[in-house]
Amino acid sequence: MESNMQTPSSAAHHAAPHARQALGTAKSGIKVCGALGAAALLAVIVVASIGHTVNSFMWVRAVLLPVAAVLIHRLTVSASRGSRRAFERVSALVVIMPIAIIGGDLIPGVCPPWYAVMQVVCMLPVIRVAFVIRGSALRDAFPKSP
Repeated sequence: MESNMQTPSSAAHHAAPHARQALGTAKSGIKVCGALGAAALLAVIVVASIGHTVNSFMWVRAVLLPVAAVLIHRLTVSASRGSRRAFERVSALVVIMPIAIIGGDLIPGVCPPWYAVMQVVCMLPVIRVAFVIRGSALRDAFPKSP
């Protein structure tokens, strides 16, 4: 009589289609984040060109957001090909990135309110990706090493 229990490797194999779907969702979310980040960078360039004050903190984040989105997208592609290390890096970045990008907006006077709202909107796809990456399908597909 066969046991209904799955070995860790068969559990990971069973989770693979769900994991690929979850990683596909993550890649789409990061593409949206990159597009929003590029739009945010253009907005900062337009605001600076019409003479409004744009501090260095705003410039750094405007450039950082699309660059980080490209990095996370590349790591997500590597994870979808089975790289455990890439998956761990994506998991860390999608938690750290919103905190790093939005964190400065909590300091009064650092950025104008329109910029803070724009940054939060840009981070919403990344926050969604964080929930997808933490999902059970991906945990099963990338079991922790003993």
